Amino acid sequence: MARHSSELSWGHDPSVTLASPHIVIPSEAADFSLPVYLTHATANRYDLLLVNETMLNTKKNIREPRRRNPSSDTQTDGSRSNGQTVSLVDLSHTIVDGMITYKGIPAPVICDFLSREASKKFYAEGTSFQIGKIDMAANTGTYLDSPFHRFAEGKDISELDLRSMAGLDAVVVRVVGAKTRAIDHHVFKAVYVREKAVLVHTDWAKHWRTDQYFEGHPFFTKGAALYLREEGVRLVGVDSLNIDDIDDGTRPVHTTLLGAEIPIVEHLCNLDKLPISGFTFTAVPAPVKGMGTFPVRAFATLPS
Repeated sequence: MARHSSELSWGHDPSVTLASPHIVIPSEAADFSLPVYLTHATANRYDLLLVNETMLNTKKNIREPRRRNPSSDTQTDGSRSNGQTVSLVDLSHTIVDGMITYKGIPAPVICDFLSREASKKFYAEGTSFQIGKIDMAANTGTYLDSPFHRFAEGKDISELDLRSMAGLDAVVVRVVGAKTRAIDHHVFKAVYVREKAVLVHTDWAKHWRTDQYFEGHPFFTKGAALYLREEGVRLVGVDSLNIDDIDDGTRPVHTTLLGAEIPIVEHLCNLDKLPISGFTFTAVPAPVKGMGTFPVRAFATLPS
């Protein structure tokens, strides 16, 4: 079995680092004497193999290493984050003037509100600025759906907890080349999805900005949505036109997931560049009040 290293934490500062077969309890010179219970649920969450419920009695004095200055942590490709070298993979389509994301929804109009030439009169010689203007429907590019998109009383984009959209442990489920457009619950059963952002790679993004993108897209079944809801996923994303079958006016997948306050991200791309697991996913929109949907800069963070 492959070795895993995962971190568990409880309380405030104390944490347990499990790096099989060793156990380290870092603290700020604290003395721990407590039983640590590992249940099947905890073991599964942290990719551990557990046959029966186990109790670990630990007692150790350890001084926590000096913490890094957060301001020194950058997260550009190949940079260091929290002491670890990481790579970022952009999973968003670029929004450009005149681009159609979904038939029937107008394309964005992007222009200058204040051009560089017009700005020169306000500033010193050699100094100019551009202020842009965009007329855009919320469902443009790669975007995130909040419960308000489907339910009048649901949380809108501005009310979503950042923890529901940022730094989520994630997995990729690949259905490239599937014989049917419908993505059913059985494709998820081989993957541990609880507390994860589940990203479904259909390869439909290869049709982006072509007529084919709007016709015959892959979609989830209601059964898939129910399964993911019951398994306790954090977020669901897909690189397709719509997570629902657009011929089904009841929109069962949006209804099921958003009804459980599980955000949906549609029109992802570059999922072929991700591993199956071992990365985090972030897709955060601007907190615009009264919006049920809004474009995001979605990206994955991978250890290098």
